[in-house]
Amino acid sequence: MRKLVLSCLLMFCISFTWAQTERHIEIESKVESTHETTIKGKKVPYKATAGTQPVWNEKGEPIASLFYTYYERTDISDKTTRPLVISFNGGPGSASIWMHLAYTGPVILKIDDEGYPIQPYGTKSNPNSILDVADIVYVDPVNTGYSRIVDLETPRSTFFGINSDIKYLADWVNTFVTRQGRWASPKYLIGESYGTTRVAGLVSQLQNSHWMYFNGVILVSPTDMGIERGGPVKMANYLPYYAATAWYHKALDSDLQSKDLDDILPEVEAFAIDELLPAMVKGGKLTASERDAIATKMAHYSGLSKKVILEHNLMVPTNFFWKELLRDQGMTIGRLDSRYKGIDRAGTGSRPDFDPALTAWNHAFAPAFNIYAKETLKYNTDLTYNLFGPVHPWDRSNENTGYDLATAMRQNPYLHVMVQSGLYDGGTDFFNAKYSMWQMDPTGELADRLSWIGYRSGHMMYLRAEDLETSNEDIRQFIEKSKVAPNMPAKYE
Repeated sequence: MRKLVLSCLLMFCISFTWAQTERHIEIESKVESTHETTIKGKKVPYKATAGTQPVWNEKGEPIASLFYTYYERTDISDKTTRPLVISFNGGPGSASIWMHLAYTGPVILKIDDEGYPIQPYGTKSNPNSILDVADIVYVDPVNTGYSRIVDLETPRSTFFGINSDIKYLADWVNTFVTRQGRWASPKYLIGESYGTTRVAGLVSQLQNSHWMYFNGVILVSPTDMGIERGGPVKMANYLPYYAATAWYHKALDSDLQSKDLDDILPEVEAFAIDELLPAMVKGGKLTASERDAIATKMAHYSGLSKKVILEHNLMVPTNFFWKELLRDQGMTIGRLDSRYKGIDRAGTGSRPDFDPALTAWNHAFAPAFNIYAKETLKYNTDLTYNLFGPVHPWDRSNENTGYDLATAMRQNPYLHVMVQSGLYDGGTDFFNAKYSMWQMDPTGELADRLSWIGYRSGHMMYLRAEDLETSNEDIRQFIEKSKVAPNMPAKYE
């Protein structure tokens, strides 16, 4: 009997210990800290709040909790005219860490001027942060960062899909803005990569279902956002990106290589639209001489040989381009930033073994954020911070976010949109971003509120020191441009 009691007591102690150390997210939490930084040469005091806020179901029960980091400038008491920027990254399945710790926030990674990792890992002040002109909240969607599902009975489809993601995040943003007392503030959404799909849909959802209107949306390295393209259009649109990348690697013919990139790209873009696309549409109707002439020009602009272009029937896929451009040097180039080089196991094949850009970034960001969260934000948890979380299968059906964004612009005369693209981004290339803008605004009536800016870097253009400064300044100017004068009516003249 005594052995049985001791055994039960031991099991109780083990169970109690396990319960106390189980990894879980706090449904509601926050840790506040105060800081000061220097931006554009001026001191900026601010408060950082790291915390969690629930996602509720229709019964008002918590089903998930999202981790966020909120930065507020503390020497400004009147928030009615103080802009609020709500920031998301993409994936789907990516945390908000990328723009948080490398772009707009008050603290950024310790990396070199071209964006390559250096050791020891850590962070430093960001002299280009937009915190001087706007408060910022970085949000991690479900299963990214420290965010987690708390009701395991809730179907995963509630969170993991284009439209379900937009729906629950819109409700979360509505709650956050209400709790923080920011309904009067000029509001902006910024998203990167798949985050552009997210914020394009969010601005429409918030506007039409929560009656929350925004001054601006910033699309960083945008996806296609459901805007139709395919076949010849898709393939012809890649050529300007190929030209920019080949120019960077000095793989173009001397007459082009001797020019500045800004002088080359308009010529390549015109060829892509006016000659290459019609030729691709013709397909087998092209004569041998026409096909040869187009392939010759493509080779001139892409750095590839005419032979491999003809072997691909003029339609050279991106995977092959990344493998082929520097094949004779034994190198591949990066998908997300084609300035980066990699080495494959074998020189043969039609695609690289890995993306050298992404692998470089992963080992710079993860250590730095874990150090920063614990030592600076004072947020302690045993949860793993998921740079990329388990969110699949992801329902991609019924995507209309680009068209929804355009509709929101037409409904809201205050709403401005800015697109930021890296010229060496092969994942979400710059010319397809321009194409999306043209399709969103086929009449040209939104042109004064829809703008595009390119940078000589990749998917995360802000990793390059020169572009970090200019891209943040472009956001500042965008916020200034989209501010509304007092008593200015929201109407079309």
